[in-house]
Amino acid sequence: MNKQELARELGHPEAQKLLSGSLARLAYNGHDGLPRVIPVGFYWTGERIVVSTAPTSPKVGSLSRRPQVALTIDTGSTPHEAKALLVRGLATPQTVDGVTDEYLAAARRSIDEAQLAEFEHNVRLTYQQMVRISIEPRWARLYDFGAGRLPAFLADLVKDR
Repeated sequence: MNKQELARELGHPEAQKLLSGSLARLAYNGHDGLPRVIPVGFYWTGERIVVSTAPTSPKVGSLSRRPQVALTIDTGSTPHEAKALLVRGLATPQTVDGVTDEYLAAARRSIDEAQLAEFEHNVRLTYQQMVRISIEPRWARLYDFGAGRLPAFLADLVKDR
């Protein structure tokens, strides 16, 4: 996927809504070479998806060896409401002292202002270091099933009926 196509997918208003969320599913190859899919909190910087974790997290070592990842961010409880943003890219883990800025920025979006100071205090007590996993999107596709923005194979089935 070229940069213009990627920018168009990620810049779509529905993709931007999904990227402003807080939960994604991250797929990567584990230390044994087998695939893993895990729920992760994330923060979209406008260019990269950032996942913050503990240095002892199993994904850190795995991503250092095999940086290829896929993410899905989705919403909707019925077929007509379903929207999904699929992203493939390369992950770069970097250990930082303290808590990552993106972790706190993501928390600010979802934690009540009255509880935020206590949350931040507890997080800073918990993490002497964090790993900032910066994911560079290389491919993305937005599906909006209610609006007819479907995977190509499904669109072909619908068109041919």
